[in-house]
Parts: sequence; C-alpha cells; structure tokens
Amino acid sequence: MTTIAFAKGHGTSNDFVLVPDLDGTIDLDPQTVAALCNRRSGIGGDGLIRITRAQYVEDVPADIDPQSWFMDYRNADGGIAEMCGNGTRVVGQWLTEEGLVDGTFELGTRAGSKRIQAVSNGFGVDLGAWKLARPDVANERGMDSVVQVVGAPDALPALSLDLGNPHTVVALPRETDLDSLDLARAPHVDPHPDHGTNVEFVRAEDAEHISLRVYERGVGETLSCGTGAAAAALATWWWGGQPADQLDWRVDVPGGTLGVHIDGDRVTLTGPAEIVARGQVTLPYA
Repeated sequence: MTTIAFAKGHGTSNDFVLVPDLDGTIDLDPQTVAALCNRRSGIGGDGLIRITRAQYVEDVPADIDPQSWFMDYRNADGGIAEMCGNGTRVVGQWLTEEGLVDGTFELGTRAGSKRIQAVSNGFGVDLGAWKLARPDVANERGMDSVVQVVGAPDALPALSLDLGNPHTVVALPRETDLDSLDLARAPHVDPHPDHGTNVEFVRAEDAEHISLRVYERGVGETLSCGTGAAAAALATWWWGGQPADQLDWRVDVPGGTLGVHIDGDRVTLTGPAEIVARGQVTLPYA
C-alpha cells in the first residue's frame, strides 16, 4: 500500500485535496482521485490538485517552462480539467507556506501559464485572455444557448464564454429567485458543449456587483468557482454594453466574496485562500 502526504485547502469554500509531487513520482488514476475527493469515505473536496513541475506532466502546453510549478487539476469525479481559478490561489498559498515561492510567480495549467501575485486579501490571478465561445451567434442575438434548470419556469437565455475552461452564464429574470433553483441535478444546456460546461446563474445586485450560484461539471453545485465568477462578471458587463467605467466587480458566492477586474480581453481574479489541514493518506487503489 502506498502512503502519500496531502494538504486540504479552500478558496471561498471551494475546497481541494492537494497532493504535493515535487519529483513527479505519484500517479493518480481517476478512481483514486474520486475516492480521495469523496466527502464520506475520503478526505473530501470539489477537486484534487497535484502540485508538481511542468516537466512531470504529459499534456503540458508546449509554451510552458518545464521547470515552472504546475497545477495538475482533476474534478471530484476523477476527470482531468484545464484549470481552476480558486485552485490557483490555494496552490499559491501552499507554495508560499512551504517557502517555495515569494510574491509573484508563474503557475502552469492546461489552460496556459497564469501569473499569481500575493495581495492584501490573498492572491490575485491573471486568468489571461477570455473570449466568447460562439461570438457570431452571441453578437447577433445577445445570447448563444438556452439553459433549463429546476426552479425556473422556462428555458433561460445564456451566454457561453471560454476562460481556458468552458462557462455558460445565465442572467436570472427578476421574478426568479436565486435561492429557488434546484442544482442537485445538472442544468440542461442546449446546445451542449462537447466537453461539458460550468453553468453560472447570476443575480445583478448593483453596478459592478453580482451574486451567483454555480453548477460545476464533474462536481455538482459548489460554494464558489473562481473562473465562474470571472465569467459571470464578464457576461454581465458584456450584456450591459461593456461600459468603460465598470471594470472592477464584486462577486458574491455562497462561500464568500471575490473580486474581478476586466482589462480588455484579459481578466484578473482576486480573493482569499487558506490551507486548513495537512497529513498522510493511504491511497485506496495504489
């Protein structure tokens, strides 16, 4: 049986099992990842992050320095994902506490290299470029898909965005309460993206202030989603005509509050991160 070190961390209650693998010797299959993320029989988490060097990852993008730190991210069901915005901050917190980074550093992800910077309330993450998933349809119709969810009476128009991972954002009509939605089951998205999508349901609170709930692919409803918060702010800003004086957004999620800064075709996420536990675990399927 194989025993490894782990840590548990979260960013606005979006929680992760962290597996340090500094020499690239740990092989985690989907069954093992799902078992470790199980909230009843495992450590529990919305996902698992193997912290390693880019040189030890088979599908690392070609433009990433092999010596850079890399977040090998898996969803709670064991499936590989491109990245996680909240997870980047948690990795930054772990690397900082271990004395492996100081201040600003580059973190490799399957969605490219992300610049992480320590700030007063945690970490800021340059998520890089964003884009509309289907710009021709979106620009013509103001939306590009529809979403059906229990708790809303009708199919709702939505906008699809690519932040290195896929998002579908729904602006709820005033008569539909955010808390009334049933996210125990995955919302139905039409057309459905080939590799799935995260779905954000957004309530406008004030200028540059929104609240949301999110259904994350491979996980279910989460208390927070960093790239989802960025996608929700971007979609709300885009629907509002992309005003030049509304670039800094407050995004309230069930697990706390995140900041989103829009800079043209780039977007930055800020928020807290915390490591709450460290220990040893025996891998169930090793």
